[in-house]
Amino acid sequence: MKIFINDNVFLEKGFLISTDKSLLDFDVIHNYLNQDSYWAKGIPPERLRSAINNSICFGIYHHRKQAGFARVITDKATFAYIADVFVLPEFRNKGLSKWLMQTIMTQPDLQGLRRWSLATADAHGLYSQFGFTQITRPERWMEIFTPYQALNNKEDERKEANF
Repeated sequence: MKIFINDNVFLEKGFLISTDKSLLDFDVIHNYLNQDSYWAKGIPPERLRSAINNSICFGIYHHRKQAGFARVITDKATFAYIADVFVLPEFRNKGLSKWLMQTIMTQPDLQGLRRWSLATADAHGLYSQFGFTQITRPERWMEIFTPYQALNNKEDERKEANF
């Protein structure tokens, strides 16, 4: 994989990406996913705790303050699903999402996988830089989808319908 960003560029500015779950600020993560995301509105705290406990989590920090997050659900042998990716608004437009994706894709435990997957309503440009494309045979994929709560506004409804 082509390396886009030198880690030192961000480290020198006080940023860090870590998979150490003890660094995660659960309240910040839950607040964003529950209140601001279009994909996880209404997620109960206990459900998010379980998701975090059963995933490889990548936290972005700025001077130890949570700035972003992503989870990878994986068997570490054949498959990985990237979920709950976000950068908080005050840290956007700095290249952090690209650095986060680069860090995830080069993580040693995730090398040699047969399939990577994710779903997005609005970040196709980011993910395509890392080789993601639309599903080539969507007729082979199936799902059961149960949202956490009814969506309250038209923009969320549009994004969720396309998600």
